Amino acid sequence: MSNNDIRICDKCRHIKMKTFLPKVKTLDPAAEVKVGCKSYCGPCQKRVFIYINGRYITGATEEEAVEKAKQYVK
Repeated sequence: MSNNDIRICDKCRHIKMKTFLPKVKTLDPAAEVKVGCKSYCGPCQKRVFIYINGRYITGATEEEAVEKAKQYVK
């Protein structure tokens, strides 16, 4: 069991779930990544984001968002 709370939005226009979910799972393979709308639609329309352990991390690309989120993994 993981202590990390990782969430992503399946409605975000800037991601493809088929490629993004596997990238996010590399942050913590033991974590259950919760997928669903996070009511973060303003920023979500402009950038890729990951909610991890209470923080919204954004990036211009899927790779950038995952890289930035690494520092918040427990």
